[in-house]
Parts: sequence; structure tokens; C-alpha cells
Amino acid sequence: MAGILNIQINSLMGEKEINLGKIEYYIKKNSDKKLDLVVMPEFFSTNVEYHKIPEDKTGGETIKFIQNLAKKYNTNIIAGTVARKIENKMYNTSFAINRNGEIIAEYDKIHLYDYMGGNESANITAGERIVTAEFDFAKVGMAICFDARYPLHFNKLIKENVDMIVLPACWIVPAEIYKDENSFKYAQEMWISLNRTRAYDNMVYYIVSNQTKECGNRLYAIGTSMIISPTAEILAKAETKECALYSDIEIENVKYLKSLFPIADID
Repeated sequence: MAGILNIQINSLMGEKEINLGKIEYYIKKNSDKKLDLVVMPEFFSTNVEYHKIPEDKTGGETIKFIQNLAKKYNTNIIAGTVARKIENKMYNTSFAINRNGEIIAEYDKIHLYDYMGGNESANITAGERIVTAEFDFAKVGMAICFDARYPLHFNKLIKENVDMIVLPACWIVPAEIYKDENSFKYAQEMWISLNRTRAYDNMVYYIVSNQTKECGNRLYAIGTSMIISPTAEILAKAETKECALYSDIEIENVKYLKSLFPIADID
């Protein structure tokens, strides 16, 4: 069994210290559990004001803080994303960190969000390669937010024989949808269906960690973070409150299912 902790927060813009404090609060609160992987949302330390305070190539003080948490709580971590600047380009990067606090993989978001009020490519340079992280309990494929709309991205990951795919996100809707009960319910249902499909199509455990509530410029993150099984069963699901989801999973289930259905060999 592997223990997964999935954190959902509303990161406050301009309040990096408070946001990092929220992350540690939820890890500490669940530190009596078996923690094999902790996941946190896209832009967990900054929300969408990332371009005003980018980190350096290494992830800066934000990733150093997360590295220390990994060692302190003896857990692997997918550190949502931070904006990092390399020379004159900025990337939206997810860091995989092992229990020793070592960075073992870095994934720069490939598919940028420029729709319904988003203009990510105005500040961010798209990544060019898929990335996997070899943790001590599983091989994990890395993706970020709008990557979820690109099924071939995930097809490439399962060809790398991953057991799990992790998707930090800041999945947003306009205020008029968020504040209308029926429209928001539909947006949530669409989001749930999308992520369950990615888990089922690729026969992997699927962890999606989302921001929640207001993100500025009349945009709202919809929350609804989830831990999903390879058969698309929702093992844990958040609504719109800040929280942390926990689930025990059995990685061997992935190997068994793939022995029955060799989907990585299907183009």
C-alpha cells in the first residue's frame, strides 16, 4: 500500500509565506499517516501572480522550503508548480522531490492556457518534453493543468510504463459561471468526467490537485481535487473548501490491469 496526500488550497496572491504555511499545515496534520506522496496545486505559492515574483532555475526559496518538508516528514512530493526564470525565459515548472529532499525530475508545462481570460503564453515559455519521476514506491508521469485536454500527452507517459499520473492545476471558470449554481455544477461535472477519463483511458492512478476559489481578474478555480483509481473510481474528492485528501492505494493493481489490457501498446 502507498499513502497519497492531495492538498487543495486557495493560494493568496502576494502572500508566499502564508501559502507555504498552508502546505506545511496540511502535511503536519496528516503526518501520522503513511505518506508516500504529497501533491499540491499549480502556482501553490503565488496563485496567478506568478510572473511578478518568479523563482530562479532551481525553484528558489519556495522549492528549498518544499525540499525541507520532504526530509522533515519523510515523504516524496510533487511540488505543484512554480514559475522559474532561466536566462530571459519563464517556465511553469513542477518539481518531483524525493524523501531525501533531492530534486529528481523537473517538468515544464507544455500546453499553455490562453482561453476564457487566460493568457499564460504572454509570460510563460512552453516546455518541450514529457517527464517521469522514479520514486521509491512508483513511477509517476508528470502533467500540469491544461495538459489534461491533450490525451496524446498521457499516451506518451503510459508508454514510459508509469503507475500514476499527477496533475497540479489551477482550473478556472469566469465569475458568471462560478456564481451560478447550475453552471458551476456543470463545470464541475465536466472536470470530473475529464479526469476520470484520463485515469481510465491510461489505466493509472490519477491525482489532480487544484486551486480553489478566487484567482483574480474575475476568475475562479473550481477546486474538486481528486484521487482516482485506474478503473476511474473516485477514491477521494474535495468540493471548494481548502482541505487535504488522503487515500491508500495499491500500485500492484496497475500492473495487474495492464497485464490484462496492454493499453500502452495501442496507438
